[in-house]
This record gives sequence, structure tokens and C-alpha cells, in this order.
Amino acid sequence: MTTQIAVRLPDDMVEFLDQLVAEGRASSRASVIERALAREIRWEIAARDAAILSEAGADTDMDDLANYAARFPPDVA
Repeated sequence: MTTQIAVRLPDDMVEFLDQLVAEGRASSRASVIERALAREIRWEIAARDAAILSEAGADTDMDDLANYAARFPPDVA
């Protein structure tokens, strides 16, 4: 199920959306916004998980994984 909502955006953001669609890099304005929101959701979940791990204290079993993951930007699609 989907719900249609109205969102007001600055003109420059709408121009950016339209440029992506015109270049064929997105199928619609909505698809760009949906991808961006999905990325933001992943970022928030990762930040929450990092805070939980930080509060739990050091876990040497996870150090190598954390060091590896820290080399990549958090919003990788």
C-alpha cells in the first residue's frame, strides 16, 4: 500500500529532481524522493545501532568488522 502526500520543496531541489528524471537517472520525482528517504531510514537505523553498541562497551570480536565498515560512507545504497 502507498499513501500520496504533498511536500513543499525549494525550487532548486525540484530542479534537481527534474534534472535526474530528464537524464534518465530516475523514473520520476517520487522515485528520487523514495530512494533518498530509504537512505535516510538506513542511516538512522545505523546510527541507532552504533549508539547501542557504543553504550554496550568494547567488544573485541567486532573490532575488525567495525574498522572495515568505518572505511565506507554510511549512505551506501
